[in-house]
Amino acid sequence: MTPVPAAANHGSRRRTTRPARTDTRRTTRGPAPHAATDTGRHTPTPQESHHRMTTHTQNRTARAARLRTLSLTALATTAAAAAALTLTSTSAHAAETKQPTAPAAPTTGDSQPGGSGYANNLDGWIKESLAIMKAKGIPGTYEGLHRNIMRESSGNPNAQNGWDVNAQKGTPSKGLLQVIQPTFNAYHVNGTAHSLTDPVANITAAANYAADRYGSIDNVNSAY
Repeated sequence: MTPVPAAANHGSRRRTTRPARTDTRRTTRGPAPHAATDTGRHTPTPQESHHRMTTHTQNRTARAARLRTLSLTALATTAAAAAALTLTSTSAHAAETKQPTAPAAPTTGDSQPGGSGYANNLDGWIKESLAIMKAKGIPGTYEGLHRNIMRESSGNPNAQNGWDVNAQKGTPSKGLLQVIQPTFNAYHVNGTAHSLTDPVANITAAANYAADRYGSIDNVNSAY
């Protein structure tokens, strides 16, 4: 039997054992798991993605609701302020409208109720006549007018004298201060009625005549 050389025998053992070690390393190392990547980032699962989208949608909805609430609040505040301003302006205007105003000095002999702001009675006629007399520069007082009116007509604007010399001449004395038509025409005061028996026109014409002849109606104490 031929002996086997030592070198050949040694090489045979090395070829037999080396492949075994190589196969073992490839089997145990294997490819790296798919979850581990070079970037180190975590890939979200479908459940996580859905949760994030739901949360984002809820946040946007909440923000939109807050914005709508703020807008409505601002509009309500603005409307309330405008309403308050309008109410204040309206109340102030109403207050100004209700303020009483002093009646202006009458410029006509209208002695009807409400026509000149004076009462349609003897007191109102005298006061209206005095206002016109003052504007025209005709002297006279309430007492002087009232005293002569009561003596001449007892306060009756339609009183007429049918028996004196004037009546006999066809020009009877008429009215509160018993004025004849020619005298009334001569001393009529502009701004009063052109009627001899109109209370205000009669008083102012008589006062104008008395001022021209006697200085003032206050100086007349008898028939004139």
